[in-house]
Amino acid sequence: MKIARNACLGCIIVILLLLTGVAGAIEPIRVVLEFVPDIDNGRRSFDICARCHLPEAWGNNDGTYPQLAGQHVNVLMKQLLDIRSGRRVNPSMQPFVQQRTIGGYQNISDVVAYISTLPMNPKHAKGPWPPDSVEYREGSEMYRQYCASCHGQAGEGNNERAYPRLQGQHYTYMARQARMVRNNLRQVKPSMAALLQRLNADEFDKVLNYVSYLPVPPADLAPDAQWRNPDFQ
Repeated sequence: MKIARNACLGCIIVILLLLTGVAGAIEPIRVVLEFVPDIDNGRRSFDICARCHLPEAWGNNDGTYPQLAGQHVNVLMKQLLDIRSGRRVNPSMQPFVQQRTIGGYQNISDVVAYISTLPMNPKHAKGPWPPDSVEYREGSEMYRQYCASCHGQAGEGNNERAYPRLQGQHYTYMARQARMVRNNLRQVKPSMAALLQRLNADEFDKVLNYVSYLPVPPADLAPDAQWRNPDFQ
């Protein structure tokens, strides 16, 4: 199976940097940078990422690492830049997103474009309550009430607004991140933080359980769980 390369060929990745104002200015300085990603260079840059996230970018079922394959480029870009700047605290990732390690903004745009083209794991970790359970139905209702307006009815996310695609993400990873937000160990958008504070632990477990069962479009999936990235063979 060939990796779908056409998704980002010719696309432009836009990076919006909010820099600290000078001379006591209150408003930040907005700098917009545009890059045409080089997918082949992205594959080479991904080599350092593959050591933890795996060559397929599937992460692992225990939630230590997320599934990155198929994620929106703007979401991946934002997270890497947030970690690089210290806005998102992630000690294990911090050394690998610095310029001396992964390179400048062009290299980052290349690697996120490459990751976005990878097919997703068809056997990601799902929650404990199957679709015929009461907990699943309750999670579905809460998702549509609280989450669908940003993340989409099918969990498809929004690249333009950098809202993560939730389809195919490991339940264990999502639950761990939600608990970090609730415990003030990870900063997210105020609306997201307020929602996670509003729901109790049982409720957000049910929501994330429902999310973990959202189907990924077949065209975005690897043929089976034994698929291996041919770029690393």
